[in-house]
Amino acid sequence: MKRVTKLAAGAALGVWGVAAHAADEVTLQLKWVTQAQFAGYYVALDKGFYEEENLDVTIKPGGPDIAPVQVLLGGGADVMVDWLPSALAAREKGAPIVNIAQPFASSGLMLTCLKEHEINSPEDFPGHTLGTWFFGNEIPLYSWMGKLGYATDGSEGGVTIQKINFNVDPLLQKQVECATTMTYNEYWQVIDAGLTPDDLVVFKYEDEGISTLEDGLYTTEEKLADPAEAEKLVRFVRASMKGWKYAEENPDEAAEIVLENDQTGAQTEKHQKRMMGEIAKLTAGSDGTLDEAAFDRSAQITMEGGMITKMPEGAWTHDITDKALN
Repeated sequence: MKRVTKLAAGAALGVWGVAAHAADEVTLQLKWVTQAQFAGYYVALDKGFYEEENLDVTIKPGGPDIAPVQVLLGGGADVMVDWLPSALAAREKGAPIVNIAQPFASSGLMLTCLKEHEINSPEDFPGHTLGTWFFGNEIPLYSWMGKLGYATDGSEGGVTIQKINFNVDPLLQKQVECATTMTYNEYWQVIDAGLTPDDLVVFKYEDEGISTLEDGLYTTEEKLADPAEAEKLVRFVRASMKGWKYAEENPDEAAEIVLENDQTGAQTEKHQKRMMGEIAKLTAGSDGTLDEAAFDRSAQITMEGGMITKMPEGAWTHDITDKALN
């Protein structure tokens, strides 16, 4: 209804001969499907924060068959959401992508184990199978095992790392003893499946000192080199962070906005409101500015995990957030 009203108003202005400056178009490619993980962008769209910045923003959901970096480099998006390890790996392979903002200040990644397997500390990992997602999401786990001195090929004294899909079925079906989960998503899928926190042992990557930056905003070097494009990105980041702060302060409303934008109908109100509550903990304290120490730590972990061969240069900039905040 809002779009119809906006178009009707524009037509009326045209009739009266009032010139209207066309809004600048920006397309955002998400890392995953429509859910509260991306609430800040949907809130900014719904509340008119993008419109206030004279932006016409299109949000493209992601999915298991969508590689955000390919969409970005192919011209299908102006900005993408990605985790730093996969972004750095793509950059080292030649993708000229740059982090322009970091809405997520901390990591939601965990390793969740069934207590019945008697894994109570990292010292108990050897001899067990640990399930994880790939496409760059496996890097922190490999780095962690490397720091512990555990082989990951199932040999004696080490662990077996098994690739799993983006669900918790392998853990519930006991194909793996532990599985990667997010504080805001898969962990609660385990709980909703009938298990209780007392049935689980959870290792948060933040607590283990192996967390990497998640859900940053990335664009291309080419766009940053174009003053007009860069100025547009400044407005996009400013409006997006306004959306994130609103979402933090109004989590239930933010979750409802996400649900309104979920065209698949796959999400539930209970799960999205719970997810938004957890997401707010990860964006809390962030104004969008990338923390350089967190970047260096994340890059080091990515290198130790074998996804990149050297510390990256030119992979981030403060130019956009500095201007957005001012």
